[in-house]
Amino acid sequence: MGIRDITMNQAEIDLLVLTAQQGSKKAFGLLYKHFHQPLVGFAFKFSNNREFAHDAVQDTWIKVSKNIRQLNDPRAFRSWLYKLLRWKIIDYQRKINKEPVSIDDDLNSDDLVFTDDHEKTIYTENQSQNDETLSMAINSLPAIEKQIIHLFYLQELKISEISIVLDIAEGTIKSRLNRARKMLKQKYENLEKQYEY
Repeated sequence: MGIRDITMNQAEIDLLVLTAQQGSKKAFGLLYKHFHQPLVGFAFKFSNNREFAHDAVQDTWIKVSKNIRQLNDPRAFRSWLYKLLRWKIIDYQRKINKEPVSIDDDLNSDDLVFTDDHEKTIYTENQSQNDETLSMAINSLPAIEKQIIHLFYLQELKISEISIVLDIAEGTIKSRLNRARKMLKQKYENLEKQYEY
């Protein structure tokens, strides 16, 4: 999920957004290619429904194509995308559960593994146990801290982008991320001790 088909730095993304705002289908297509898979992964992670994830991302892209000209700051594009998708996920969960819910489903150890396209990683039993322990520790975090960890480490969003996605002040995001790291470290160590016996 963390691997993208094409790599772009922020300046290239900004330029593509500006060009797409002028009506360039090619620029919009490159933005789509860069962000599509991470968005699908994000939607699937919190909906646990592949068909919905693809539909939600497609709906998000349709909304983006209609409203990209209203985006004032091209640097806000990524956080805007995730925010639009987040609302689609919340709406979906409300329909399923018929009550407001948070996007705080469990993370898998599979989501915590990053591999290079040209490199295969072979896990030993010990590494697999570490992944499982880390996944359990993350899943035991409070919902908002779990979301912040997911957006920061797995979706690689910046603090400012997470602030926009979650509608929380940057300073609060920083303090919650710091608190989540400390909680995660403590929970991980406690779980490791349990497995030793």
